[in-house]
Order: sequence, then C-alpha cells, then structure tokens
Amino acid sequence: MTKDDILKFVKNTTYNAYETTLLKKVKSGIIPKHMAIIMDGNRRFAERMEISVEEGHIRGKDKLEEVLNWCLELDIKILTVYAFSTENFKRSKLEVEHLMKMFIDNFKQIGDDKRVHKYKIRVKIIGRIDSLPEDVVDAIKYAEEKTANYSEYLYNIAVAYGGREEIIQAIRSIATEVKDNKLEVKDIDESVVKNHLYTSDLPDPDIILRTSGEERISNFLLWQMAYSELYFVDVFWPELSKLDFLRAIYTYQQRKRKYGV
Repeated sequence: MTKDDILKFVKNTTYNAYETTLLKKVKSGIIPKHMAIIMDGNRRFAERMEISVEEGHIRGKDKLEEVLNWCLELDIKILTVYAFSTENFKRSKLEVEHLMKMFIDNFKQIGDDKRVHKYKIRVKIIGRIDSLPEDVVDAIKYAEEKTANYSEYLYNIAVAYGGREEIIQAIRSIATEVKDNKLEVKDIDESVVKNHLYTSDLPDPDIILRTSGEERISNFLLWQMAYSELYFVDVFWPELSKLDFLRAIYTYQQRKRKYGV
C-alpha cells in the first residue's frame, strides 16, 4: 500500500466515522416534517467536469434518487424539490427537449418504482402543468394516479413552477369566486390564499436547502417559505454528499424557530 493509499484510507475512515456520528445525533433530534430543496448547479457541475449538460442533468437525477433515500432513512415525511422553473423554458431548445424527455422517463419510472410503493409515497407535480408537452402531462398523470391512494410520505416535484405565477393564479381564482358571489372580500385571509395555492394540502416547509453556493430563493415557494429555515451549501447539486445533507438537518435542529414572535 502506497503512502497515498494510506492517506486516502485514513481520510475515508475518518469521514465515514464522522458521518455515522452525525447521523446518530440527527436521528436523536427533531426531524423536519417538510423539507424543500432547490437543486441548483447541474450545468456548472457539467462544465467543471467537462461533460455534456445532458449528462450533468442525469447526474442530478441520480442524486435526487439518493436524497429521497436519505429522507426515508430520517423519516422526513414530505419532500418538495424544484426541478424546472417557468424561466427554464428560456434555455436552449436542445436542453429543454432533453429535460422534457427525462421528465417523461422519470415520471413513468416513479409510477413503477418498488420503493415508492413499499413506503407508500404519494407523488404530486406542482406548477403550470398546462404549459408542458402532452406526453409529459401523460407521464405526470401516470405517476400521480399510480400513487394517488398513498399518504405515508409525500413527494412533490415542482415543474414549470414559479412562485409569483402561483400567487397570481391564486389571486385570479379568488377574484373569480368573489365575482361569482361565492366569497366575500372581507373573508379573504391567509387560509383562503393558502387554499388556492398548488400546495394547499401541505404544511409549509420547515427547511429549504439550496445547493451551488447561491444564496437566493429564485422564485420558489415564495408564500410558503415565510417562516422556513434556509440553508445554503457551497456544492453543486450532483455532488451533494450525505454529510452535507446531515449538516443541513443538524443546523436546522440547532436553530430556535420563533415564527416572527
């Protein structure tokens, strides 16, 4: 065994021991019920690794599979991920077409995923579904219908999603109800607005994690994040490690949530 091999072995052993210790600490603390993730950095990861953008997105999809397993291990009941924003339609035609094909394949796979059915995970896609190609919508329906009767875990994927657009849609819906005399203006409150959002059946996120080192929300869950804890990690999404993930949860556990009080 060379000196480099020895150093690598020691480093891996130390890393694994730290991860195991942190996992135990996290499991003994308060686990967030709802975690939301802004999966950022696939393209920059691809550029740094000198691989295609398409391969970068595939690596990102593989990472999401890992993260779902980590959430199940910690018994995080609700996971909401930002997969494709309304602004992402402005990317190159080739990249958007590749992503749409990925969505079709992934949603169909989710509908047949043994893990999804074993843990009774209900899948829901949130966003402007009507702006997506028909074959993507069909794949979404497949995943949602195959998991519609589950409620043990909730897995929400934001596609063609924009936080401002979501609020605008809610305002339009509420305005229509007022116009049709189904709702009085004086009765409009936070609960009414919440009931008109894509996430009307979900509690607000306890923690929002963003990768890539960018410290902004990028039009994600703008209404719902009012009292969410924010955690930013300086790695691109495909290279997020389990240790990074555990550190986010551990940091959340150390914070005192005051909800504005």
